Amino acid sequence: MRDGVGAPTRVPPPASGGVDRPAAIAAVHRLLVALGQDTADPQLRDTPRRVVDALEEMLTPPPFATTTFPDEVGYEGAVVVRDIPVQSLCAHHLLPFVGVAHVAYLPGARLVGLSKLARTVEAHARRLQVQEHLTVQVADWVMAELAPEGVAVVLEAEHLCMAMRGVRSRGTSTITTAVRGRVRDDPHLRTEVLALLAVR
Repeated sequence: MRDGVGAPTRVPPPASGGVDRPAAIAAVHRLLVALGQDTADPQLRDTPRRVVDALEEMLTPPPFATTTFPDEVGYEGAVVVRDIPVQSLCAHHLLPFVGVAHVAYLPGARLVGLSKLARTVEAHARRLQVQEHLTVQVADWVMAELAPEGVAVVLEAEHLCMAMRGVRSRGTSTITTAVRGRVRDDPHLRTEVLALLAVR
């Protein structure tokens, strides 16, 4: 949490015991065999290691510290960062979902560097996720770190678990929202802020 003087704080990593690479590589090898794949095929010989490399990268949030600073001019409007790239892995199928996030906040006493909003999205996306939970986590993080008057987060993504399996509905997008503070409590303000975040 903030200490009130702008000291950097870190996004906590997801709860984890760390990656046991040899066990993970062996597990992917066993999975390929169980799926009837010929792991002696030259194209598959190094696949277990490559899969583990890819998953480890996608599930490891990059470290970053967020530093807040005083709002010395009394800014009264919304601060909006749109079209933040989102790449995450569906917690149900281990398949990617990809899209964009839009984040807005109404400053209280403190502001944050704009890039930190994008880094916050990335940090929470790099774990096994459900889109609804990711949207809420980003909103709650901004509220906790900045103590703003309000927050709105809109996330739009395509889920490959829908596009490549099951209904195979390619090109569909899922939109989730989370609002906090005055943005949640004031209907007119909520309409105004969500219009700024409207997916185009």
